[in-house]
Amino acid sequence: MIRAWSAGLLVLLVLVLLAWPGAARADTTCTATASAVAFGNISNMAASATPANMGVTITCTTGGLTLLANVRVRLCVGIGSGSASTAVLPTRQMTNATADPLAFQLYTDAARQVPWGLLQAGSPPAQDLQLSYAAPLLGGSGSITTTVYGQVPANQTLATGSYSSAFTTGNVTLTYAYNEVLLGTPTMPGSCTDAAATNRKSASNAFPFTATATVLPQCGSYLVTDMEFGTAAGRIATPINQTAQLTLTCVRRTAFNVSLDNGLHASGSTRRMRHATNTTAFIPYELYRDSARLQRWGNTVGTDVVAGTGTGVAQQVTIYGRAPATTGALPVAGNYADRITVTITY
Repeated sequence: MIRAWSAGLLVLLVLVLLAWPGAARADTTCTATASAVAFGNISNMAASATPANMGVTITCTTGGLTLLANVRVRLCVGIGSGSASTAVLPTRQMTNATADPLAFQLYTDAARQVPWGLLQAGSPPAQDLQLSYAAPLLGGSGSITTTVYGQVPANQTLATGSYSSAFTTGNVTLTYAYNEVLLGTPTMPGSCTDAAATNRKSASNAFPFTATATVLPQCGSYLVTDMEFGTAAGRIATPINQTAQLTLTCVRRTAFNVSLDNGLHASGSTRRMRHATNTTAFIPYELYRDSARLQRWGNTVGTDVVAGTGTGVAQQVTIYGRAPATTGALPVAGNYADRITVTITY
């Protein structure tokens, strides 16, 4: 009786297996992770484009009862415009704290010719990937990594600052369809939303990341005119006022400070011009930040220098000079001069 009952049970199991439908009794879930697209420092009006790459890794896991089967997954990795843009084409944008734009783009190819889009059938399209892996007995998993190729175009007029664009929620999607069978290898789904596939899934905020870049403060193209006090016969009877011009070009929103030292022949804090040949003969003069000549121009940032903010084009800063009236002995006849060092910090 025992042997007869065991044989009957074996027959029942075989019949159940033969009656099991071809579709697998399993479920597949895919997840994705990404790092960041970090472009680093970008120069204003850079002569060449700046590249940066990021990897997106997708892992699919099949759990449940299978019998030495394989799984095939069609994946669409979608990237939208980002938080600082309203469109993917012609370029995406990053912005800084004052909403200044910096153009960049994300591509699916290393040649950086095919922009990366959000939807499989979009223009531009999402990245379309295919993944196959074994799922023996109690399941299995597989992974695939794709590269996001970023680029900041050259020759952009930029403002100083830290730029970013966040890709979250609906800007990063993972849509996939998969085919499972109980035994053997299924066909690859025809699309990421193939209605004939075993199942289809979609996830937003699938692999959040941030694109970043920094435009450093920068000033250049300096030019300073000489300050000519002219000619005086004998003493300087009344003060002589003159000006000089400093011209500089700074990247937009670059905060800068212009400092002047005391020259080569100062006596304490009094600037002096020295005679060309008589090293003991001097004429005092002073440099000011204002046309009223009340604010001495020195070299202590935050106290007696001139501060400004770059506009991206040439800016002029006026240096106001005064040679005061002289008293006492007549000055030695001849030419007098001094040299001032201009320091620009930013």
